[in-house]
Order: sequence, then structure tokens, then C-alpha cells
Amino acid sequence: MRSRKRMPGGGRIFVRFRNISILLFALVFCLTAAAMTAAFGGVIRNISLDYAQHYAISSANALSARIVKELDLIALAARSGAVAEWLADEDDEEKKRQAHGELADIVRQLHSYNLYVGVEASRNEYRIEPSRPADEMAPLMVLEESRAGDEWYFNSIASENEYLLDVDIDEILRRKRVWLDYKVVRDGAPLGVICTGLEFSHIAGELFFQYEDAAMRGLIVDQDGVIHIDSTRLNDPAFLHDILKTRIEDEFSHPAVLNAIRAHLGGGDHAWTDWDAVSMRLPSGPYRYMTIAPVRHTGWVAVSLFDASAMWDISMFLPVLLVMLALLIAFALAVHAVSYRLIFRPLGQLSRSLKRLREDTREPVYGVGRDDELGNIAGTIQDLFTKSYYDALTGICNRRYLENNLQHYLEFLSRSGGYLSVLMLDVDFFKKYNDAYGHEQGDICLRAVAQALAGSMARSNDFAARYGGEEFVAVLPNTDEAGARRVAEKALAAIRALEIPHADSSAAPHVTVSAGVTTGKAAHRQSWEDYINRADKALYMSKQGGRDRYTYLDFGETGKGG
Repeated sequence: MRSRKRMPGGGRIFVRFRNISILLFALVFCLTAAAMTAAFGGVIRNISLDYAQHYAISSANALSARIVKELDLIALAARSGAVAEWLADEDDEEKKRQAHGELADIVRQLHSYNLYVGVEASRNEYRIEPSRPADEMAPLMVLEESRAGDEWYFNSIASENEYLLDVDIDEILRRKRVWLDYKVVRDGAPLGVICTGLEFSHIAGELFFQYEDAAMRGLIVDQDGVIHIDSTRLNDPAFLHDILKTRIEDEFSHPAVLNAIRAHLGGGDHAWTDWDAVSMRLPSGPYRYMTIAPVRHTGWVAVSLFDASAMWDISMFLPVLLVMLALLIAFALAVHAVSYRLIFRPLGQLSRSLKRLREDTREPVYGVGRDDELGNIAGTIQDLFTKSYYDALTGICNRRYLENNLQHYLEFLSRSGGYLSVLMLDVDFFKKYNDAYGHEQGDICLRAVAQALAGSMARSNDFAARYGGEEFVAVLPNTDEAGARRVAEKALAAIRALEIPHADSSAAPHVTVSAGVTTGKAAHRQSWEDYINRADKALYMSKQGGRDRYTYLDFGETGKGG
């Protein structure tokens, strides 16, 4: 008679979780069925207008909050004494330097990360770039009243308001923006205009994220009756990136609807927005209800439209849904109490250990050695993770990890125009080192260099990788030229401090490295190879210059050493 094999530890968690879940689900199902039977008789309320008003106010407040935050920042710049002094005396280098310092600090806080300044005395237009020093700040162009693209400046100068809002295309990035133009005034006389722009593609999804149902529609309408954001067209590049003059008359034909929207548009008076949201039942069309809410500090409104069937479903079944929600919460809490100890706490520990492993520590994956599914998974993950993404010799990331993640960071940073820096290092005269000390000692040297490089980077998003042979690469997301230079200097100093003897090196009596550093503003047209090639070129210049040094080379320079 054959003995029955005991089920391996891998199945015990699943069996216990399944059995307990079935019992709890049966109990909750019975209670839910009974509650639904009792609740259907009491469903009598219609809350359609409440929902329409909630969504409209939410969208209006979201846009208003974003505009107010940017507006407060450029208002701070417009009221700065240093800025006013520079606009009044544009050629004074010291005043320009002080104004540039304050404006650069404000640019770093802006969501849009762009700021333009027009000077009334000279009609010069400047773009404020924190990465460029004040002495390199030069006019972009001379503003002209006859040029269509310069209307923003002259309209703001002529306006009685402190600031104006406008929607236009950013000619540099070719994207539609909400432009905020703030006038700088001293003693009643205009000195210039400060301008920034919020990109529609960045804020449109935030305004209408709750409009998932096709039976709901949200609009943002400006003071002239032009529709600038439509929740049904959030994926339409032409709508977000081009100035399409879609007016409310193109979308609504009933006079009562048009009159209701027009009556709440603010014109040029920003104080006009001091009113509460209004709701109405529509006389005809695909939607039954409409709510109009003010976008504070603008003359704009948020309009929410709801389909009649959607309102009927929500209002009729809301009590049932509330009862079911309460029961499901009770079910979730009961399941959580059982499953947390069996599954989620171990999985949380596994997740934290994987995060530490990604950060290049030597700690093993949590769960290795357990006699269940988690133990099998942890052991497999540790083996695959190490082989797939880490260099077996040095313990830092390998080339595969570098290529995948460098491209990922490039794509991520290109959405915001962030900076990306890449360092490439090569051990000086490593072939001579191997010939003199042997390959085993050479491996020890490479491991020490790799760990010194990795230890030079403090931020969690930075990582070092072995590119091949004695070449290494460091990737520094959201790091400008100054930050990249600091890391390069720190890495070279750390490797010198190892004091690994190298008698055959003509650069120093110990092991040294040459490095190439490059920094660029991430863009969609770039690829990870562009940064590698640029850093490699800078590395070659370091070798030509005598080694044991780094050379900085961005996308428009011939090279600066360090």
C-alpha cells in the first residue's frame, strides 16, 4: 500500500484562505440579499442635481486652485522690489543679477516651469532660466504691437486689471497653455509684464478624472464662450494642443441653455466669480441636467452635464448601494483580519525587501527558506533578480538594467522637461593593471571601484551600472550640471581614496579613473544612446587631457574639465 504524500507547504496558505473566504462570503451574501430586499421598497429620492453640482464645483475648484497657486507666485515676482528696480533700469548688471535670483527661485516653484518678462522701456522680452546665470540672460526678441504673437504683452499693459488670463499656443513647445499675464507697476506707471503658462494636457485629466461614465460630460468655458476643455476629448491631441475655437453655440442649440451659460460668464471682471453654482433641468438633448460653477479669480465657468438614465440609476439605487457598501466593508474587514497574517504581512515584507534589493543592498529577499508559496516565490525572485539586473562580478546594476531604466527615466522626465545627467567612467590603464597584478586582483579592483562609485550617489533614484569591462555608468535623474559635477568629483575622490597600488599607471601611483559627464533637458526626441554617446565623448576628452579627471560636456558645448 502506497503512503499518501503530505501536501507541500506551498498549498497550505491557499487552502486556508479559500475555505475561510467561502464561509465569510456566504454569510455576507445572505445578509446583503436580505438588506437589498428591504432597501428596494424605500428608494424614493432623486439626487441628480446634487451630483451635477458636486462634479461642477469640484472641477471648477481644481482649476481655480491651480491658477491661484501660479498666480500667487507671479504676483510675488511682480511685486518684488528687485524686479521693479531691474525693469526700471534694464542695463544695470547688479540689478539684473538680483532680479534674476528672485525670478529663478519662483520659476523652480511654478508647475509650468516657465516664466517670461517683457520690459516696457525697451520692449525686450526675456525668458527666465534658472540653469543659466544672470550674465547670460539676453533678450529673446523685441515686442511689437503689430505682431500677433505679442498681443499678450500689449493687452496686459493696456488693461486696468492687475492680471489677465488668456489661452494660446506656446510657440516653443507647440502646446496649448492658460497664460497668466501680471503687470508690474510702480507709482502708477507700468514697468513691464511677467507671464507664465499652465499646460492644458497636464491639468485636463485632473479636472475631469471623475467623468468616467459616457453619460456625463464636463466643460471649461472662458469669458468669451469658447470651450477650452471637454471631458469627452481628453485624448484628442488637436483639442489640447491647438487653438480650436469651439464655442458654446457649436455645442448647444437651445436658447435657454445658451442664455444660462452666457449669464454666468464673467467678461474681464475677475470679481464676477463671487457667486454660487447654479443647476437646471435641460429642456431637450442627450443630457437631462446641467450645473454651472464659477472658476474663481477668472471669468470662466465649469459646466457639468448628466444623462437622464445615469441620474435615474444613481438616485434610485443609492440606498441599496450604501447598504451593500457597508456590508462589503464588513466583509473586507473580516477577510483582512484573517488574510493579513497569512498573506499580506508576509507579502509586505517581501515587497520591502525587494525595494531594498533594487537599491543595491546585500540583504536577501524576505521569505527565502519558507515552506510555502511565498518561500518558493522569494527564492525564485532573488535568483532571477540577481541574474537579470545585477552584474555578477561587481554587485551593481548591469547593462541590461541600465538601458531599460535610462530610457524609462528619459521618457518620464520628458513630460516635465526635467534634467537628466549621465556619468561614464573608465579605469585608467586597466589592461596594464591586469598584466601586472593578475586577473584575480583585477576583479577585486573592479569591485572596489564599483562600490566607491555607488557610494558617491545619495539619492534613491540614482544608480550605477557596469557598462562593460572596466567601464561604468552613473544615471542621475532630475540632476542639473552642478549636481552632476558634484557627483563626479565625489566619485573620483572616493576612488583615489581607495589607494589601490598601480605602478604601471602614468596618471598616478594608484588606481584612478577618467570620467565623462553630460546633462540635458529631457525631451521626447532624445534616446538613451544620445546621453551615453555624449558621456562617452566627454570621457574620451578626459583621457586625451591626461586622465584622472572628468570632463563636462552638455549638448551644446565642446567640453569643460574638472
